[in-house]
Amino acid sequence: RAPEDEEEVAEVGWQEKLFSQFEVDLYLNESACQTPLDWQYREEIQKLEKAGGRKNCRIFTYTDHDRFTNLEELCQKVTDLDHEVPSYLVERMANVRRRRQDRRPVEASTLKSKIITWEPSEEFIKNNHVINTPVQTMYIMGDLGPYGKLGRREYENVLCTIKVDGNGVITVKPDFTGTKGAYRIELDGEKREVWEYTIENASAQVQPEEQEREQRVFRDLYGRHKDYLSGLVGTDFEMPLPGTLRLFVNGEIVSAQGYEYDNLYVHFFLELPNQWSSPPFQQLSGVTQTCATKAVGWDNVAYFCYPFTVDMFYTQEDEDSLPQWPVLYFEVLSLDFWQRYRVEGYGSLVLPAYPGVHMLTIPTWRPVELGTVAEMRRFFIGGSPELEDLTYVRIPSTFKGKRLSRFGFRTETTGSVTFRLCCLQQSKAFLENSALRQRMQSVLDRLGGFSQQSSVYNVLEAFQRARRRMQEARESLPQDLINTSASAV
Repeated sequence: RAPEDEEEVAEVGWQEKLFSQFEVDLYLNESACQTPLDWQYREEIQKLEKAGGRKNCRIFTYTDHDRFTNLEELCQKVTDLDHEVPSYLVERMANVRRRRQDRRPVEASTLKSKIITWEPSEEFIKNNHVINTPVQTMYIMGDLGPYGKLGRREYENVLCTIKVDGNGVITVKPDFTGTKGAYRIELDGEKREVWEYTIENASAQVQPEEQEREQRVFRDLYGRHKDYLSGLVGTDFEMPLPGTLRLFVNGEIVSAQGYEYDNLYVHFFLELPNQWSSPPFQQLSGVTQTCATKAVGWDNVAYFCYPFTVDMFYTQEDEDSLPQWPVLYFEVLSLDFWQRYRVEGYGSLVLPAYPGVHMLTIPTWRPVELGTVAEMRRFFIGGSPELEDLTYVRIPSTFKGKRLSRFGFRTETTGSVTFRLCCLQQSKAFLENSALRQRMQSVLDRLGGFSQQSSVYNVLEAFQRARRRMQEARESLPQDLINTSASAV
Protein backbone atom coordinates (compact mmCIF):
# COMPACT_ATOMS: atom_id res chain seq x y z
CA ARG A 1 0.00 0.00 0.00
CA ALA A 2 1.03 3.58 -0.46
CA PRO A 3 2.62 5.20 2.64
CA GLU A 4 0.58 7.66 4.66
CA ASP A 5 2.65 10.63 3.56
CA GLU A 6 1.50 9.92 -0.01
CA GLU A 7 -2.12 10.71 0.87
CA GLU A 8 -3.65 13.61 -1.01
CA VAL A 9 -7.05 15.30 -0.86
CA ALA A 10 -8.23 17.62 -3.62
CA GLU A 11 -11.53 19.44 -4.09
CA VAL A 12 -12.26 19.73 -7.82
CA GLY A 13 -14.89 21.93 -9.45
CA TRP A 14 -16.67 21.36 -12.73
CA GLN A 15 -14.23 21.81 -15.64
CA GLU A 16 -11.58 23.03 -13.20
CA LYS A 17 -8.10 22.52 -14.60
CA LEU A 18 -5.46 20.98 -12.30
CA PHE A 19 -2.15 20.49 -14.08
CA SER A 20 -0.06 17.35 -13.81
CA GLN A 21 3.71 17.26 -13.60
CA PHE A 22 3.82 16.04 -17.19
CA GLU A 23 1.80 19.05 -18.40
CA VAL A 24 3.97 21.45 -16.39
CA ASP A 25 7.12 20.10 -18.04
CA LEU A 26 5.43 20.06 -21.44
CA TYR A 27 3.95 23.56 -21.56
CA LEU A 28 7.02 25.26 -20.10
CA ASN A 29 8.72 24.30 -23.35
CA GLU A 30 7.74 26.88 -25.99
CA SER A 31 8.26 24.48 -28.90
CA ALA A 32 5.51 22.20 -27.54
CA CYS A 33 2.87 24.98 -27.60
CA GLN A 34 0.98 24.92 -30.88
CA THR A 35 -2.66 25.83 -30.24
CA PRO A 36 -4.07 28.90 -28.44
CA LEU A 37 -5.13 26.57 -25.62
CA ASP A 38 -1.53 25.44 -25.19
CA TRP A 39 -0.33 29.04 -24.87
CA GLN A 40 -3.10 29.76 -22.36
CA TYR A 41 -2.02 26.76 -20.26
CA ARG A 42 1.59 27.97 -20.47
CA GLU A 43 0.63 31.37 -19.04
CA GLU A 44 -1.38 29.77 -16.23
CA ILE A 45 1.51 27.44 -15.33
CA GLN A 46 3.95 30.35 -15.26
CA LYS A 47 1.63 32.23 -12.88
CA LEU A 48 1.43 29.15 -10.66
CA GLU A 49 5.22 28.86 -10.58
CA LYS A 50 5.55 32.48 -9.53
CA ALA A 51 2.88 32.00 -6.83
CA GLY A 52 4.70 29.07 -5.27
CA GLY A 53 3.86 26.10 -7.49
CA ARG A 54 0.97 23.67 -7.70
CA LYS A 55 -1.02 22.71 -4.63
CA ASN A 56 -1.86 19.31 -6.09
CA CYS A 57 0.77 16.64 -6.54
CA ARG A 58 -0.77 13.41 -7.81
CA ILE A 59 -4.39 14.40 -8.50
CA PHE A 60 -5.00 16.41 -11.70
CA THR A 61 -7.76 16.83 -14.29
CA TYR A 62 -8.38 16.79 -18.03
CA THR A 63 -11.19 19.11 -19.13
CA ASP A 64 -13.51 18.91 -22.10
CA HIS A 65 -11.17 20.84 -24.40
CA ASP A 66 -7.99 18.86 -23.72
CA ARG A 67 -6.40 16.50 -26.18
CA PHE A 68 -6.79 13.59 -23.77
CA THR A 69 -10.58 13.81 -23.98
CA ASN A 70 -10.50 13.52 -27.76
CA LEU A 71 -8.04 10.63 -27.73
CA GLU A 72 -9.90 8.83 -24.95
CA GLU A 73 -13.13 8.86 -26.94
CA LEU A 74 -11.48 7.81 -30.21
CA CYS A 75 -9.34 5.03 -28.72
CA GLN A 76 -11.99 3.22 -26.71
CA LYS A 77 -12.18 -0.47 -27.60
CA VAL A 78 -15.40 -2.10 -28.65
CA THR A 79 -14.41 -5.61 -27.49
CA ASP A 80 -12.04 -6.98 -24.86
CA LEU A 81 -9.57 -8.47 -27.36
CA ASP A 82 -5.93 -7.50 -26.93
CA HIS A 83 -5.35 -7.22 -30.70
CA GLU A 84 -8.59 -5.64 -31.77
CA VAL A 85 -8.85 -4.41 -35.36
CA PRO A 86 -11.46 -1.63 -35.74
CA SER A 87 -14.11 -2.39 -38.32
CA TYR A 88 -15.29 0.04 -40.98
CA LEU A 89 -18.32 1.00 -38.88
CA VAL A 90 -16.15 1.68 -35.81
CA GLU A 91 -13.83 3.91 -37.82
CA ARG A 92 -16.74 5.85 -39.29
CA MET A 93 -18.47 6.25 -35.93
CA ALA A 94 -15.23 7.41 -34.31
CA ASN A 95 -15.29 10.50 -36.51
CA VAL A 96 -18.79 11.43 -35.40
CA ARG A 97 -18.44 13.73 -32.39
CA ARG A 98 -21.40 13.72 -30.06
CA ARG A 99 -19.82 16.07 -27.58
CA ARG A 100 -19.86 19.46 -29.29
CA GLN A 101 -22.69 19.53 -31.78
CA ASP A 102 -23.73 23.17 -31.93
CA ARG A 103 -27.17 22.97 -33.50
CA ARG A 104 -29.34 25.97 -34.06
CA PRO A 105 -32.87 25.87 -32.68
CA VAL A 106 -35.41 24.95 -35.29
CA GLU A 107 -38.26 27.35 -35.88
CA ALA A 108 -41.82 26.12 -35.81
CA SER A 109 -42.44 26.93 -39.47
CA THR A 110 -39.26 25.14 -40.50
CA LEU A 111 -40.25 22.06 -38.51
CA LYS A 112 -43.60 21.91 -40.24
CA SER A 113 -42.22 22.37 -43.75
CA LYS A 114 -39.14 20.13 -43.45
CA ILE A 115 -40.22 17.08 -41.53
CA ILE A 116 -38.56 14.87 -44.18
CA THR A 117 -35.29 15.74 -45.89
CA TRP A 118 -35.56 14.16 -49.33
CA GLU A 119 -31.99 14.95 -50.47
CA PRO A 120 -29.74 14.83 -47.41
CA SER A 121 -26.14 15.90 -47.81
CA GLU A 122 -23.17 13.89 -46.54
CA GLU A 123 -22.61 16.36 -43.70
CA PHE A 124 -26.29 16.11 -42.72
CA ILE A 125 -26.09 12.30 -42.63
CA LYS A 126 -22.86 12.44 -40.65
CA ASN A 127 -24.38 14.69 -38.00
CA ASN A 128 -27.80 13.02 -37.72
CA HIS A 129 -27.35 9.26 -38.04
CA VAL A 130 -26.64 8.94 -34.30
CA ILE A 131 -28.30 10.36 -31.22
CA ASN A 132 -27.08 13.93 -31.29
CA THR A 133 -26.95 14.92 -27.62
CA PRO A 134 -24.19 17.43 -26.78
CA VAL A 135 -22.02 16.05 -23.97
CA GLN A 136 -19.30 17.73 -21.91
CA THR A 137 -16.71 15.44 -20.36
CA MET A 138 -14.19 15.82 -17.56
CA TYR A 139 -11.62 13.33 -16.26
CA ILE A 140 -10.15 13.32 -12.75
CA MET A 141 -6.76 11.64 -13.04
CA GLY A 142 -4.16 10.25 -10.67
CA ASP A 143 -0.41 10.13 -11.18
CA LEU A 144 0.45 6.87 -9.42
CA GLY A 145 4.12 6.73 -10.35
CA PRO A 146 6.93 6.03 -7.85
CA TYR A 147 7.97 8.84 -5.53
CA GLY A 148 10.35 11.20 -7.33
CA LYS A 149 9.31 9.96 -10.79
CA LEU A 150 6.10 11.89 -11.33
CA GLY A 151 5.14 13.04 -14.81
CA ARG A 152 5.27 9.76 -16.72
CA ARG A 153 2.28 9.07 -18.95
CA GLU A 154 2.30 5.31 -18.28
CA TYR A 155 1.47 5.94 -14.62
CA GLU A 156 -1.59 8.10 -15.32
CA ASN A 157 -4.85 6.45 -14.32
CA VAL A 158 -8.44 7.63 -14.65
CA LEU A 159 -9.95 7.97 -11.18
CA CYS A 160 -13.34 9.37 -12.15
CA THR A 161 -15.22 10.36 -15.32
CA ILE A 162 -17.90 13.06 -15.17
CA LYS A 163 -20.23 13.74 -18.10
CA VAL A 164 -23.04 16.28 -18.45
CA ASP A 165 -25.30 16.09 -21.50
CA GLY A 166 -27.50 18.74 -23.03
CA ASN A 167 -30.52 17.52 -21.06
CA GLY A 168 -28.81 18.26 -17.74
CA VAL A 169 -28.10 14.63 -16.80
CA ILE A 170 -24.89 14.25 -14.78
CA THR A 171 -23.07 10.92 -15.04
CA VAL A 172 -20.35 10.07 -12.51
CA LYS A 173 -18.35 6.90 -13.14
CA PRO A 174 -17.50 5.32 -10.77
CA ASP A 175 -20.18 6.55 -8.42
CA PHE A 176 -19.65 8.44 -5.19
CA THR A 177 -18.12 6.13 -2.61
CA GLY A 178 -20.70 6.37 0.15
CA THR A 179 -20.74 3.23 2.32
CA LYS A 180 -19.34 0.90 -0.34
CA GLY A 181 -15.71 1.42 0.67
CA ALA A 182 -12.74 2.80 -1.20
CA TYR A 183 -11.92 1.97 -4.82
CA ARG A 184 -8.68 0.08 -5.46
CA ILE A 185 -6.09 0.37 -8.23
CA GLU A 186 -3.38 -2.29 -8.33
CA LEU A 187 -0.28 -1.41 -10.33
CA ASP A 188 1.70 -3.97 -12.30
CA GLY A 189 5.29 -3.60 -11.18
CA GLU A 190 7.98 -4.91 -8.91
CA LYS A 191 6.44 -3.57 -5.70
CA ARG A 192 2.80 -4.33 -6.68
CA GLU A 193 1.53 -1.10 -5.12
CA VAL A 194 -2.16 -0.84 -4.28
CA TRP A 195 -3.77 2.60 -4.21
CA GLU A 196 -7.12 3.33 -2.60
CA TYR A 197 -9.22 6.41 -3.22
CA THR A 198 -12.69 7.71 -2.39
CA ILE A 199 -15.00 10.08 -4.26
CA GLU A 200 -17.28 12.35 -2.27
CA ASN A 201 -19.80 14.97 -3.32
CA ALA A 202 -18.46 18.26 -1.93
CA SER A 203 -21.16 20.45 -3.45
CA ALA A 204 -23.02 22.79 -1.12
CA GLN A 205 -26.58 21.79 -0.28
CA VAL A 206 -29.28 23.81 -2.01
CA GLN A 207 -31.30 26.04 0.28
CA PRO A 208 -35.08 25.42 0.36
CA GLU A 209 -35.76 28.90 -1.03
CA GLU A 210 -33.44 28.35 -3.98
CA GLN A 211 -34.87 24.90 -4.61
CA GLU A 212 -38.43 26.26 -4.68
CA ARG A 213 -37.34 29.07 -7.01
CA GLU A 214 -35.72 26.51 -9.32
CA GLN A 215 -38.89 24.40 -9.37
CA ARG A 216 -40.95 27.45 -10.33
CA VAL A 217 -38.55 28.17 -13.19
CA PHE A 218 -38.82 24.55 -14.37
CA ARG A 219 -42.63 24.61 -14.21
CA ASP A 220 -42.67 27.81 -16.25
CA LEU A 221 -40.25 26.29 -18.76
CA TYR A 222 -42.25 23.08 -19.08
CA GLY A 223 -45.46 25.06 -19.49
CA ARG A 224 -43.97 27.09 -22.33
CA HIS A 225 -42.65 23.97 -23.99
CA LYS A 226 -46.08 22.35 -23.73
CA ASP A 227 -47.66 25.40 -25.37
CA TYR A 228 -45.00 25.24 -28.08
CA LEU A 229 -45.78 21.59 -28.82
CA SER A 230 -49.52 22.32 -28.79
CA GLY A 231 -48.92 25.09 -31.32
CA LEU A 232 -47.10 22.66 -33.59
CA VAL A 233 -49.80 19.99 -33.37
CA GLY A 234 -52.75 22.37 -33.62
CA THR A 235 -56.27 22.07 -32.27
CA ASP A 236 -57.94 20.50 -35.30
CA PHE A 237 -58.66 16.93 -34.21
CA GLU A 238 -60.81 14.95 -36.59
CA MET A 239 -63.88 13.46 -34.92
CA PRO A 240 -66.34 11.11 -36.63
CA LEU A 241 -69.93 12.16 -37.08
CA PRO A 242 -72.56 11.20 -34.49
CA GLY A 243 -73.69 7.61 -35.00
CA THR A 244 -70.43 6.73 -36.74
CA LEU A 245 -67.70 4.40 -35.56
CA ARG A 246 -64.17 4.73 -36.87
CA LEU A 247 -62.02 1.57 -36.95
CA PHE A 248 -58.30 2.08 -37.55
CA VAL A 249 -56.10 -1.01 -37.90
CA ASN A 250 -52.32 -1.09 -38.01
CA GLY A 251 -51.69 -4.64 -39.16
CA GLU A 252 -48.70 -6.81 -39.86
CA ILE A 253 -48.42 -10.12 -41.65
CA VAL A 254 -45.79 -11.63 -39.38
CA SER A 255 -45.07 -15.08 -40.80
CA ALA A 256 -46.33 -18.14 -42.65
CA GLN A 257 -45.37 -21.62 -41.53
CA GLY A 258 -45.97 -25.26 -42.38
CA TYR A 259 -46.27 -25.06 -46.19
CA GLU A 260 -45.00 -27.56 -48.74
CA TYR A 261 -43.01 -25.28 -51.06
CA ASP A 262 -40.55 -22.45 -50.52
CA ASN A 263 -40.50 -18.76 -51.59
CA LEU A 264 -43.92 -17.80 -50.26
CA TYR A 265 -45.94 -14.62 -50.67
CA VAL A 266 -49.39 -13.58 -49.45
CA HIS A 267 -52.13 -11.84 -51.40
CA PHE A 268 -54.85 -10.30 -49.21
CA PHE A 269 -57.83 -7.98 -49.43
CA LEU A 270 -60.43 -6.62 -47.01
CA GLU A 271 -64.16 -6.93 -47.61
CA LEU A 272 -66.38 -4.24 -46.08
CA PRO A 273 -69.95 -5.32 -45.25
CA ASN A 274 -72.98 -3.07 -45.61
CA GLN A 275 -72.91 0.23 -43.69
CA TRP A 276 -69.08 0.23 -43.80
CA SER A 277 -67.04 2.63 -45.92
CA SER A 278 -63.44 3.75 -46.36
CA PRO A 279 -61.74 6.89 -47.72
CA PRO A 280 -61.22 6.99 -51.50
CA PHE A 281 -57.44 6.82 -51.18
CA GLN A 282 -57.56 3.80 -48.86
CA GLN A 283 -56.09 0.61 -50.33
CA LEU A 284 -58.00 -2.47 -49.22
CA SER A 285 -55.71 -5.06 -50.81
CA GLY A 286 -52.03 -5.83 -51.08
CA VAL A 287 -49.32 -8.35 -51.85
CA THR A 288 -46.33 -9.11 -49.65
CA GLN A 289 -42.78 -9.65 -50.83
CA THR A 290 -41.61 -13.13 -51.78
CA CYS A 291 -39.90 -14.60 -48.73
CA ALA A 292 -37.67 -17.66 -48.43
CA THR A 293 -38.35 -20.00 -45.53
CA LYS A 294 -36.02 -21.10 -42.73
CA ALA A 295 -36.25 -24.19 -40.58
CA VAL A 296 -37.60 -23.45 -37.09
CA GLY A 297 -38.18 -26.68 -35.21
CA TRP A 298 -40.31 -28.98 -37.33
CA ASP A 299 -41.74 -26.25 -39.59
CA ASN A 300 -40.41 -24.10 -42.39
CA VAL A 301 -41.24 -20.50 -41.51
CA ALA A 302 -41.26 -17.45 -43.81
CA TYR A 303 -41.01 -14.16 -41.89
CA PHE A 304 -42.70 -11.40 -43.87
CA CYS A 305 -43.13 -8.62 -41.26
CA TYR A 306 -45.26 -6.88 -43.89
CA PRO A 307 -47.14 -3.85 -42.49
CA PHE A 308 -50.47 -2.51 -43.73
CA THR A 309 -52.89 0.15 -42.53
CA VAL A 310 -56.68 0.24 -42.92
CA ASP A 311 -59.04 3.07 -41.98
CA MET A 312 -62.80 2.31 -42.02
CA PHE A 313 -66.05 3.93 -40.91
CA TYR A 314 -69.27 2.28 -39.76
CA THR A 315 -72.51 4.26 -40.05
CA GLN A 316 -75.38 2.97 -37.94
CA GLU A 317 -78.78 2.86 -39.60
CA ASP A 318 -80.78 0.40 -37.47
CA GLU A 319 -80.28 0.60 -33.71
CA ASP A 320 -81.54 -2.95 -33.13
CA SER A 321 -79.08 -4.72 -35.45
CA LEU A 322 -75.58 -5.74 -34.56
CA PRO A 323 -72.92 -4.62 -37.04
CA GLN A 324 -71.10 -7.15 -39.18
CA TRP A 325 -67.35 -6.75 -38.83
CA PRO A 326 -65.02 -6.50 -41.86
CA VAL A 327 -63.36 -9.71 -43.02
CA LEU A 328 -59.76 -10.07 -44.20
CA TYR A 329 -59.36 -12.71 -46.95
CA PHE A 330 -55.93 -13.96 -47.94
CA GLU A 331 -54.23 -16.64 -49.99
CA VAL A 332 -50.70 -17.99 -49.70
CA LEU A 333 -48.81 -18.75 -52.90
CA SER A 334 -45.33 -20.06 -53.70
CA LEU A 335 -43.03 -19.11 -56.58
CA ASP A 336 -40.24 -21.32 -57.92
CA PHE A 337 -37.13 -20.69 -60.02
CA TRP A 338 -39.06 -20.91 -63.31
CA GLN A 339 -41.59 -18.28 -62.13
CA ARG A 340 -44.30 -20.89 -61.71
CA TYR A 341 -46.69 -20.26 -58.86
CA ARG A 342 -48.73 -22.66 -56.79
CA VAL A 343 -51.61 -22.00 -54.43
CA GLU A 344 -50.56 -23.09 -50.96
CA GLY A 345 -53.63 -22.15 -48.95
CA TYR A 346 -56.68 -19.96 -48.41
CA GLY A 347 -57.87 -18.37 -45.18
CA SER A 348 -59.85 -15.54 -43.64
CA LEU A 349 -60.20 -13.73 -40.36
CA VAL A 350 -62.78 -11.36 -38.90
CA LEU A 351 -61.19 -8.17 -37.57
CA PRO A 352 -61.33 -8.07 -33.76
CA ALA A 353 -64.35 -6.25 -32.35
CA TYR A 354 -62.45 -4.67 -29.46
CA PRO A 355 -59.32 -2.49 -29.50
CA GLY A 356 -55.84 -3.49 -28.52
CA VAL A 357 -53.03 -5.66 -29.84
CA HIS A 358 -54.07 -9.07 -31.20
CA MET A 359 -51.82 -11.95 -32.30
CA LEU A 360 -53.85 -14.29 -34.52
CA THR A 361 -52.66 -17.49 -36.19
CA ILE A 362 -55.10 -18.54 -38.93
CA PRO A 363 -54.99 -22.08 -40.43
CA THR A 364 -55.41 -22.42 -44.18
CA TRP A 365 -56.55 -25.02 -46.70
CA ARG A 366 -56.34 -25.55 -50.45
CA PRO A 367 -58.60 -27.43 -52.93
CA VAL A 368 -57.31 -30.77 -54.25
CA GLU A 369 -58.20 -33.22 -57.00
CA LEU A 370 -58.29 -36.98 -56.70
CA GLY A 371 -55.51 -39.02 -58.23
CA THR A 372 -51.80 -38.61 -58.75
CA VAL A 373 -52.03 -36.71 -62.06
CA ALA A 374 -53.02 -33.47 -60.36
CA GLU A 375 -50.18 -33.69 -57.85
CA MET A 376 -47.65 -34.51 -60.60
CA ARG A 377 -48.90 -31.55 -62.61
CA ARG A 378 -48.55 -29.37 -59.50
CA PHE A 379 -44.99 -30.60 -58.92
CA PHE A 380 -43.64 -30.46 -62.49
CA ILE A 381 -45.39 -27.59 -64.25
CA GLY A 382 -46.91 -25.64 -61.35
CA GLY A 383 -50.46 -24.52 -61.01
CA SER A 384 -53.17 -26.12 -58.93
CA PRO A 385 -56.92 -25.86 -58.45
CA GLU A 386 -57.77 -22.41 -57.16
CA LEU A 387 -60.86 -20.45 -56.21
CA GLU A 388 -62.35 -18.08 -58.75
CA ASP A 389 -63.94 -16.07 -55.91
CA LEU A 390 -61.76 -15.70 -52.83
CA THR A 391 -64.79 -14.99 -50.63
CA TYR A 392 -65.80 -18.64 -51.13
CA VAL A 393 -63.59 -19.28 -48.10
CA ARG A 394 -66.59 -18.09 -46.08
CA ILE A 395 -70.16 -17.45 -47.17
CA PRO A 396 -69.76 -14.98 -50.08
CA SER A 397 -71.45 -11.63 -49.65
CA THR A 398 -72.97 -12.01 -53.15
CA PHE A 399 -74.71 -15.26 -52.23
CA LYS A 400 -78.48 -14.70 -51.97
CA GLY A 401 -79.78 -18.27 -51.62
CA LYS A 402 -80.86 -20.13 -48.53
CA ARG A 403 -78.26 -22.90 -48.64
CA LEU A 404 -74.66 -22.90 -49.83
CA SER A 405 -73.71 -26.46 -50.73
CA ARG A 406 -70.08 -27.57 -50.77
CA PHE A 407 -70.86 -31.21 -51.42
CA GLY A 408 -68.06 -32.87 -53.38
CA PHE A 409 -65.61 -30.02 -52.74
CA ARG A 410 -62.37 -31.66 -51.57
CA THR A 411 -59.77 -29.72 -49.61
CA GLU A 412 -56.49 -30.36 -47.84
CA THR A 413 -55.24 -28.71 -44.66
CA THR A 414 -51.99 -26.81 -45.18
CA GLY A 415 -50.03 -24.37 -42.99
CA SER A 416 -50.99 -21.23 -41.10
CA VAL A 417 -50.40 -17.46 -41.25
CA THR A 418 -49.72 -15.26 -38.20
CA PHE A 419 -51.10 -11.71 -38.03
CA ARG A 420 -50.46 -8.91 -35.55
CA LEU A 421 -53.32 -6.40 -35.48
CA CYS A 422 -53.32 -3.14 -33.51
CA CYS A 423 -56.94 -1.95 -33.50
CA LEU A 424 -58.14 1.52 -32.53
CA GLN A 425 -61.76 2.61 -32.30
CA GLN A 426 -63.09 6.16 -32.21
CA SER A 427 -66.68 7.30 -31.71
CA LYS A 428 -68.55 10.06 -29.95
CA ALA A 429 -70.60 7.34 -28.28
CA PHE A 430 -67.55 6.50 -26.15
CA LEU A 431 -67.61 9.89 -24.46
CA GLU A 432 -68.74 9.86 -20.87
CA ASN A 433 -72.15 11.45 -20.72
CA SER A 434 -74.48 11.14 -17.78
CA ALA A 435 -77.54 11.54 -19.99
CA LEU A 436 -76.51 8.51 -22.06
CA ARG A 437 -76.06 6.42 -18.92
CA GLN A 438 -79.55 7.23 -17.57
CA ARG A 439 -81.43 5.91 -20.60
CA MET A 440 -81.21 2.71 -22.59
CA GLN A 441 -78.18 2.95 -24.81
CA SER A 442 -78.29 2.11 -28.46
CA VAL A 443 -76.30 -0.70 -30.04
CA LEU A 444 -73.59 1.67 -31.13
CA ASP A 445 -73.34 3.11 -27.62
CA ARG A 446 -72.90 -0.38 -26.21
CA LEU A 447 -69.81 -0.76 -28.35
CA GLY A 448 -68.07 1.02 -25.49
CA GLY A 449 -68.19 -2.34 -23.69
CA PHE A 450 -66.17 -4.12 -26.32
CA SER A 451 -65.88 -7.50 -24.63
CA GLN A 452 -69.62 -7.61 -23.81
CA GLN A 453 -70.54 -6.66 -27.38
CA SER A 454 -68.21 -9.30 -28.76
CA SER A 455 -69.66 -12.02 -26.51
CA VAL A 456 -73.25 -11.03 -27.42
CA TYR A 457 -72.36 -11.12 -31.10
CA ASN A 458 -70.79 -14.59 -30.74
CA VAL A 459 -73.78 -15.93 -28.75
CA LEU A 460 -76.29 -14.68 -31.33
CA GLU A 461 -74.23 -16.09 -34.17
CA ALA A 462 -74.03 -19.50 -32.43
CA PHE A 463 -77.80 -19.38 -31.77
CA GLN A 464 -78.50 -18.73 -35.45
CA ARG A 465 -76.30 -21.67 -36.47
CA ALA A 466 -78.02 -24.00 -33.98
CA ARG A 467 -81.43 -22.84 -35.16
CA ARG A 468 -80.53 -23.54 -38.80
CA ARG A 469 -79.27 -27.05 -37.92
CA MET A 470 -82.49 -27.76 -36.00
CA GLN A 471 -84.64 -26.68 -38.96
CA GLU A 472 -82.57 -28.78 -41.37
CA ALA A 473 -82.86 -31.81 -39.10
CA ARG A 474 -86.62 -31.34 -38.76
CA GLU A 475 -87.10 -31.02 -42.52
CA SER A 476 -85.09 -34.18 -43.15
CA LEU A 477 -87.37 -36.33 -40.92
CA PRO A 478 -90.29 -38.26 -42.49
CA GLN A 479 -93.62 -36.43 -42.32
CA ASP A 480 -95.53 -39.34 -40.72
CA LEU A 481 -93.00 -39.52 -37.87
CA ILE A 482 -93.49 -35.84 -37.14
CA ASN A 483 -97.31 -36.21 -37.17
CA THR A 484 -97.18 -39.30 -34.89
CA SER A 485 -95.01 -37.59 -32.32
CA ALA A 486 -97.26 -34.52 -32.41
CA SER A 487 -100.43 -36.56 -31.83
CA ALA A 488 -98.75 -38.43 -28.97
CA VAL A 489 -97.92 -35.19 -27.28
